[in-house]
Amino acid sequence: MQFTKNTSRGKFLGLGLVFKILVAIFIIIFGFMLINQINLPAPVKQIEKILPNENFKTIK
Repeated sequence: MQFTKNTSRGKFLGLGLVFKILVAIFIIIFGFMLINQINLPAPVKQIEKILPNENFKTIK
């Protein structure tokens, strides 16, 4: 009697691949939540530049 080795994985996704995808999604969500927790101060200095009227030109 001959034994044959079945090397095909089948037509479904392997558990290893599903596990890797879940870990990647978890890392992305965790990274997003971690970045969202960082409080960056808003700029308080007002930037204002006064342009003289001579720089404006009307186009007809």
